[in-house]
Amino acid sequence: MSGFLLRVLFIGLGLWLASVLMPEGVDFQSPRTLILAALLLGVVNAIVRPIVFILTLPLTILTLGLFLLVLNAGMVALVAWMLPGFHLRSFGAALLTWIIVWLTGWVGSALIGHRGFERYERR
Repeated sequence: MSGFLLRVLFIGLGLWLASVLMPEGVDFQSPRTLILAALLLGVVNAIVRPIVFILTLPLTILTLGLFLLVLNAGMVALVAWMLPGFHLRSFGAALLTWIIVWLTGWVGSALIGHRGFERYERR
């Protein structure tokens, strides 16, 4: 459970960073909306994304994996569609938001490990 919460924290950091870097592309009405978007994106990535990935696997293979960019940006756009107060101006903004969220998650996983603070042993 701590691994999921840490991932949500890094997703929230990535979403906030995307709204700072692209103020005309990504907009949150309040900090509460940002937190809810991070939670919802974590749930969507854990539940919906694997199902959609399996369903679109032939297209992903046909495009040599490039369709994954569209799939991941679609997950961000899905969260923006489901959550009032989270606005994306275009699909390009969703794609850049996903790239920023991915980079912050990648750095976070490198720092703390895949399951949480597994890198640091408890004594």
